[in-house]
Amino acid sequence: MGGLRELAASFVAPGPAGVAIRDRLRVSESDAAVLAEVGVFLGSLAAGDLAERSRQGLAHDAAGWAVRKRELTGKSSARWAGSVTRASHDQWALARRGQAAHLTWLRGQIAAIEARLARPLGAKADKREGLARGYASRAEWHAKSRRLHALQDRLAVAEGDWAASRVRVVRGGKQLANTRHHLQAAGLSEQDWRARWQAARMFLAADGESGKRFGNETIRVTDTGQLSLKLPVELAHRANAPHGRYVLDATVRFQHRGQEWRDRITANRAVAYRLHHDVLRGRWYVTASWQRAATPVLPLQAALARGVVGVDMNDDRLAAWHLDGHGNPVGEPQRFFYDLSGSADHRDAQIRHALTRLLHHTQRCGATAIAIEDLDFATEKGREKHGRNKRFRRLLSRFPTARLKARLISMAAEQDIAVVAVDPAYTSRWGAQHWQKPLTTPTRQISRHDAASIAVGRRALGHPIRRRTAPPHPDRSDRGGHRTVQARPETRRREEPRPHLPGPRTGCAPPGGGAKAGNQGAQHRSGHPAEHESWHQDSLPLSL
Repeated sequence: MGGLRELAASFVAPGPAGVAIRDRLRVSESDAAVLAEVGVFLGSLAAGDLAERSRQGLAHDAAGWAVRKRELTGKSSARWAGSVTRASHDQWALARRGQAAHLTWLRGQIAAIEARLARPLGAKADKREGLARGYASRAEWHAKSRRLHALQDRLAVAEGDWAASRVRVVRGGKQLANTRHHLQAAGLSEQDWRARWQAARMFLAADGESGKRFGNETIRVTDTGQLSLKLPVELAHRANAPHGRYVLDATVRFQHRGQEWRDRITANRAVAYRLHHDVLRGRWYVTASWQRAATPVLPLQAALARGVVGVDMNDDRLAAWHLDGHGNPVGEPQRFFYDLSGSADHRDAQIRHALTRLLHHTQRCGATAIAIEDLDFATEKGREKHGRNKRFRRLLSRFPTARLKARLISMAAEQDIAVVAVDPAYTSRWGAQHWQKPLTTPTRQISRHDAASIAVGRRALGHPIRRRTAPPHPDRSDRGGHRTVQARPETRRREEPRPHLPGPRTGCAPPGGGAKAGNQGAQHRSGHPAEHESWHQDSLPLSL
């Protein structure tokens, strides 16, 4: 293939393994005070347990887990202790995975800088030889050498933490913790920051239990929407219901997937709940989550039986085109725009709106599958990879690949639409090369992204991206011959319409050619007088 990398096989992405829904709690002042008191108390227990879990490191085992749980049971309850210890273990494991990813990133950056420092100034890259390009100037070379030493020092510290199984976790968030030292720049007072910090460090989450009443004994939501929670032992005096429970005045009404949630709690199946306080809005929210049974992944051929909608993801739009089972584009290209500027909530809403329109278009087309590129820009970011192209680096940084794919898989599963992931290699280049010009008309302009969506869809269907040449008219001599099949790579002008051959469209020789070519007038045939003979009209007989 002339240096092209091997393409990965397409596959059907598995559906979501869990469900989470949220509803607002319109609590009274007394209820809000009780929830804040319980959350702060359990948050202090969670902070101490996380510190103990971090000290154990890799030496943690089931016996150590049981000891931690017994210590917390006397202060809260057995179920609260189980939720706290499990959350601490999950948070430590997440920090450990983040530490491994950080080590990989540091080593990659150090290797890239060392490779460029070893090259002469201004040297060009050579992919065949595996050589990186050199730095443009001596000043840049010197600055990068200093950065190399800084990264090596950071790598030594990170490797020491990894060897000692030591992680660094900030309950409440590192960003919010650093904001404490820059209150004026953030536009916050110390009191406002303290409220946010306290709300972020609260702990009001309880795991579900199958077989228990309404699926959860700690935070219970009945089928009528009544919410109650089991109070810790030290806050039992706050109870307003039997068995040390506190019942809120606010009711819960899950509008999204409410029937599915109601079916679970009436069958006493496990449902986990989490209470959250949004200080900026002054609201309380409750989130319900549960796991779904693993559904078998639909076979690739079955998912593509009715065609596919190929999607090319960009930083401002989704370019989509419907393809039939033979890989032919059907209808017109579709473009679903979104705006990734602004807050995270705004970006998330823009993505959800674009995906909703994409799913509606897929249903109208009658397709049951959407093909997307399996993109991952984690290793593509950074100045060492793309030099001074700040615009392109900014594009990669804000490209929502992971969030967009996760959203699409979750939303498509509700519509019984399969998501097929394909290798993204060369889709934009080959799509523009083989499809952009043939599909462009005076009344329809095809962009590079539209052509890439066709390339993505054809790769999902298992067809080559190279387009099929149009078959000739049935009245042509070959009677719909070789052009009804896929053109071979060695076929000349295979991507263009059928070339026009000069001369008459018959099987005879063109004028001036062939063995019988010559002066036809010199032959004594009927209607063809001989050359150099004068012509005269014979007299007509008047009578026979």
